[in-house]
Amino acid sequence: MLGGTFDPPHVAHAIVAQDVVEGLELDRLLVVPAPDPPHRSFVLPAGTRLALVRRLFEGCPRIEVSDLEFRREGPSYTVRTLETLRERHPGAELVLVIGADQFAVLDTWHEHERLPDLARIAVMRREGETPAPPDGMDPIEYIAVHVTRIDLSASRIRERLGAGKSIRFLVPESIRPAIERAWRDRAANEPASRGC
Repeated sequence: MLGGTFDPPHVAHAIVAQDVVEGLELDRLLVVPAPDPPHRSFVLPAGTRLALVRRLFEGCPRIEVSDLEFRREGPSYTVRTLETLRERHPGAELVLVIGADQFAVLDTWHEHERLPDLARIAVMRREGETPAPPDGMDPIEYIAVHVTRIDLSASRIRERLGAGKSIRFLVPESIRPAIERAWRDRAANEPASRGC
């Protein structure tokens, strides 16, 4: 399972997902967009992000996009999603895939101490990085999986959109117009700022 806000989804998401499938030799990677992430704010509406992620991974063997967290009320806690997957697939070996940045703040996650009991932890490692858990947290067993280093983030894409710059080649062309349209719709629906 690979979760995230995908706000918006971009080429680096697709590349690291493929790296994870191949690096861990997974039968299937479940990509789970979070409609209501407790640790992050988001810009694009949840339904838009889900539709964009589905289009991003359309036709990708062994990668499936799930709306599991959309069918549950409340914040998108990873521990709850893993509990649901464990109930639905009791014989499966579950692997939770997270970035090294999230691994470093794992102690801030809801019921983080239960995660290793629900799934093996795989930490995406870029060249030159050594994943480390938070200071003071008990040691946690994990698998390091190498992913391609790409200096690209959703926040950078949002900055470019906000500045009126092109996002061509940063997101797949199949979803670029939809991202730009969603951004324009969001800007048009924001209340105008008031002067002093």
